[in-house]
Amino acid sequence: MMAGTGATGGGGRKQKTRVWAEIFGSRRMAINAVLGFASGLPLLLTGQALNLWLTDVGLNIKTIALFASVGLPYTLKFAWAPLLDRYVPPFMGRRRGWLLMSQIGLVAAVAAMAAMDPASGTTPIAVLAIALAAFSATQDIVIDAWRADILTDDERAAGSAVYVFGYRAAMLLVGTVGLILAQYTSYQLLYISCAAVLALCMVATFMAEEPEQPKARPHNLYQAVVLPFADFFKKLGWGALVALAFAAFYKFGDQMVDGLISTFWRREMKLENLEIATFTKAAGFSGVAVGGFLAGALTPRLGTKRALLVFGLLQASTNILYAALAITGKSYILIGGSIFIDYVANMMGTAVFGAVFIAMCSKEVSATQYALLTSLSSVGKRVFGGVGGVLIANHGWGVFFGATAAMAVPGLVLVLFLPAVLLTPPHRPDEVQASGKPRAPTVPEARVVK
Repeated sequence: MMAGTGATGGGGRKQKTRVWAEIFGSRRMAINAVLGFASGLPLLLTGQALNLWLTDVGLNIKTIALFASVGLPYTLKFAWAPLLDRYVPPFMGRRRGWLLMSQIGLVAAVAAMAAMDPASGTTPIAVLAIALAAFSATQDIVIDAWRADILTDDERAAGSAVYVFGYRAAMLLVGTVGLILAQYTSYQLLYISCAAVLALCMVATFMAEEPEQPKARPHNLYQAVVLPFADFFKKLGWGALVALAFAAFYKFGDQMVDGLISTFWRREMKLENLEIATFTKAAGFSGVAVGGFLAGALTPRLGTKRALLVFGLLQASTNILYAALAITGKSYILIGGSIFIDYVANMMGTAVFGAVFIAMCSKEVSATQYALLTSLSSVGKRVFGGVGGVLIANHGWGVFFGATAAMAVPGLVLVLFLPAVLLTPPHRPDEVQASGKPRAPTVPEARVVK
């Protein structure tokens, strides 16, 4: 039995409840939730919403597929992340100063997109979408760094949950209310409304605490650029190359599907915005909840390595469901079922994937390291999205989904060669000693950043 849980008396339970109530009810958690909301809101504005907007004005599939690349800043954000670690703006401090500047740029880019008409030319809106993604990616870097710097050990679990809640709430807002607003009014009104909401989120930046600058942070640009990479090899040896390749390929096929799935719903399945919002958000959010629960329950029993293999195979198999849907034609039951199963499997894979990311990072340079890892994980969507458009145009949606399922193979093979230090399994209940402390693992644990 875990020591100090209060299991033997009501007083202990009351004390535990009071502490958690204080944490979740704190001003810091409220700010964390708003920053999560601000981080999640722009994502669909360069993804699903933009994809549907381009589809509705009649652009061809090859052009739409190329627009997946406007999100490249999310993939390349590691390139300027060291600047955010190294330099301090002249106002509001190292974290809040960069955060405010990124948010001002983000609001301006979203508002400018509201004045665009893709039917009149795609170049202006593509440039603005790239700028939007760049400011959004910068905001993500700083928010991640702020959370790592400011949250105490007993706040990190709650902080992560609150942040994800805010992030998902923003995606729900754009993916449901936003798409309905676009269907019955215009996409321009959707974008200007999102710009206004993002401007309100800036209040949280002014209210947030500025973390104390650590003495061990990079003190010159050379350190900011070199140390994150050197740390990977110091910790993992040449296994770092395997780990970085794993980050790029484990979700490669899923990322490519994500860049074009909205066009599939509209053009192939003939779904309206309201139908897309209903299916993807109702079935999708329930799938996320189930997938998160299953990942938490099964990963300790399977171990990280087996979980990566099993969940990765499940991720790939869901693309076969979409291939079947492309062949059989529109079916509301199959659409809802495919989305639900896809989100369950994707959440399971994402949960264990993220655990490996955390194990790879060191606190001193975690902002740049995490930015690099998340950048690598999106290359399928951001870099090779155009390949998907060619596959669909030449061979159809069924072949495309089948090919993306096969793309999971390299990532699964790389799992077999990951360094053991990244695969330390979570502690199981039967591994807890009488003292209430977990038994020492057989492999040294990497430091947990978040």
